[in-house]
Amino acid sequence: DEAVRGTCEDASVCKRFAVSVGYWKDPYIQYFVRQAKERKAPEINRGKKIIIKNKLFFLLTGYYARVHGVSYLIKAFLKKTECNCQIVNLGAGMDTLFWRLKDENLLPRKYFEVDFPMIVARKIHNIKSKPPLSKPIMESHSGDSLLIDSHSLDSSRYSIVGADLRFSSDLEEKLKKHNLDIHLPTLLVAECVLVYMTPQQSSNLLKWAASTFPVAMFINYEQVNMTDRFGQIMIENLQRRQCNLAGVEVCRSLDSQRERLLLNGWETARAIDMMKVYSFLPQADVKRIEGLEFLDEKELFEQLMQHYCICWASKDSSNL
Repeated sequence: DEAVRGTCEDASVCKRFAVSVGYWKDPYIQYFVRQAKERKAPEINRGKKIIIKNKLFFLLTGYYARVHGVSYLIKAFLKKTECNCQIVNLGAGMDTLFWRLKDENLLPRKYFEVDFPMIVARKIHNIKSKPPLSKPIMESHSGDSLLIDSHSLDSSRYSIVGADLRFSSDLEEKLKKHNLDIHLPTLLVAECVLVYMTPQQSSNLLKWAASTFPVAMFINYEQVNMTDRFGQIMIENLQRRQCNLAGVEVCRSLDSQRERLLLNGWETARAIDMMKVYSFLPQADVKRIEGLEFLDEKELFEQLMQHYCICWASKDSSNL
């Protein structure tokens, strides 16, 4: 679990660096993570410098596609429900989506975040100590006094809960204590979360979500096409950091990603790799971000993007 929790820090540092370079705007990430500095060792020769710069560009552009692709689906759900819905962000880490949605006047009726208690405690500490984070929560809050302790925060529009996603009964109990409404259209988001669970554990979580909410959508971002040599290298790199992808067998293909959703109670499911997502993004903005860094080795970039995907599934008793 410690190595998995470490991925939260890695992702947050990368996102902050991407924002500082200009890939997208996020005025809130600075309050959760330290500023990343691109390491430029003087002994690196020119060839290695190009490789490191390319790797950084691939990483940041991958995050750019991920942030915009997931955001597109979230906003489509919010518009379809006219924000009369709730969002449950599973394994949210230091994500800033609540604050960004508030700035765009797109807050759902209630926004929930769930993560390991240790990560939640750190996030709550940042929220309490940074007025730009706490003020929007207070502004959107109504009713009784805001409830907050070391491992949970509950306001009328935003809640953060410390829980282990591998135990869905415990998760449901904690969310209901924070006024989860199973009758509201519900969007569940998981970004690089399910892959750290065993297939049985992720199946249990997906089944719980599909059986609990009559109208729901599930968005999953994670690895795909992991049986080829490129995928094996990705797995080996993570294993060297003692980070085990316990659920990687479900990441064989786009078909296996879809099948998992359909076999666990979801009515419809789609999956596309991130190269396809990248091709769908507004091309004027893609051209802008490609101008931020020199891109060599385009084939390597395409390989990387073909090994991540966005999947989404729905259950829709209201015909939304």
